[in-house]
Amino acid sequence: MTANTADYLWFEERFPDLAEAYCITLVHGVSPVELLRRLGGRAEPARTGIPALVEAAYDFYAPFSGTRTLFGMTPIGPWTLMVEPNGWHGVNEEKALPASVDARWISHYDNSNANNDGSFLWAENKDRHLQFDLRGACYRNGSHPDELLDVIRRLGFEFPEEPTTTDDLDTDLAIPAAFALAEHLTQVRLMPTHLQDTAFVCGGAEIK
Repeated sequence: MTANTADYLWFEERFPDLAEAYCITLVHGVSPVELLRRLGGRAEPARTGIPALVEAAYDFYAPFSGTRTLFGMTPIGPWTLMVEPNGWHGVNEEKALPASVDARWISHYDNSNANNDGSFLWAENKDRHLQFDLRGACYRNGSHPDELLDVIRRLGFEFPEEPTTTDDLDTDLAIPAAFALAEHLTQVRLMPTHLQDTAFVCGGAEIK
């Protein structure tokens, strides 16, 4: 199964409120309950579907002045999917690296309200294998910075230092490309059904 950027164009079309500011994380071999523990969080009421999760997350965020965020989790086979509306635990290395002990941790984040401050993180057993900005793939960090370079190029991530065409500049595929790269690393192809009607186990945690 080959991951393709075009397979994820649905995300921004179907879930614009989430796509505006989101973090999606897949963690292998860690249950939702254990993931919540690793993030130092506490349980919150469950929510069904992305619209309900997004609404609850923004309501949760405001009283804490942005110091705590709400997220939803659900198992997909041996993986746990964590969805964060307006959150970034998944790419916050102070949280993500310790939480990735004995696990593979794949996360991507974007926020259109913060100048599209997007990031991709691949961590395993507390090691940052790869991190890069979604719109600056030329600047890669981690212990495996070039292992996925051919895949990153094929999926259409931006390399700002390289010549490009006007058409390329007019098309921002960073988010669907991030989903496709996550699929390449996990072999989990996320579908709209994983988000639309899912009953999410919810938790809240300090963002720092």
